[in-house]
Amino acid sequence: MSAHHVFQASHPGVVREENEDALICRPELGLFAIADGAGGHRGGGDAAWLIARAIAAIPPATSPDARRHAIREEVMHVHDRLCQAGDAASTVAVLLLHGRSVVCLWAGDSRIYRWRAGRLALLSHDHSLVQEMLDAGLLSPAQARSHPNGNIITRAVGGGAPSLQLEEHADETEAGDRYMLCSDGLNKTIEDEEICRLLGGDGNLAQALLDAALERGARDNVSVIVIRRD
Repeated sequence: MSAHHVFQASHPGVVREENEDALICRPELGLFAIADGAGGHRGGGDAAWLIARAIAAIPPATSPDARRHAIREEVMHVHDRLCQAGDAASTVAVLLLHGRSVVCLWAGDSRIYRWRAGRLALLSHDHSLVQEMLDAGLLSPAQARSHPNGNIITRAVGGGAPSLQLEEHADETEAGDRYMLCSDGLNKTIEDEEICRLLGGDGNLAQALLDAALERGARDNVSVIVIRRD
């Protein structure tokens, strides 16, 4: 099995005082996740940490499928709990690695990328109003980056929706691949071209990405997890 080299970094950004992101790194299980408390909902940070604690507490399972099923169940339990308590909400993005198998699970606009041989691929697909407008051809990518409704998500853990469907994507990894999970404070601050360049570098890749976002005046919380596979 390929070795994991994991880097993580998180910061409130240059405007906000509180960091409502939560990160989970359990390399021994091949389990990584980011939850980003929804700024438009009260208690977004609490919601993110509830998700993080639930995912982090998942015990080792006998199979990757059992682990994936446990994550879905735990996230749904948190969703139900948050909906019963009020309108607090959070995104979630989960990456599961086992051998050459990769599974991505997500709700909201926190993202999962793969860097391979100098090329960047977005493995997740935002659940957001702007993404729906992009998909319908109503916006260009340039317009989407500066749209005033860029913070409106259409799917989240909590938030009062009666049900939640985590989206899923399967991938197959190769030696040398690098995977990145991030809250939207990163990808809304620096362009994909720079993300690709920085992911191809050396050293603490997560810190390099965070530093670049802060240098460009990140107005939101920024969290990054990078997994390098040798």
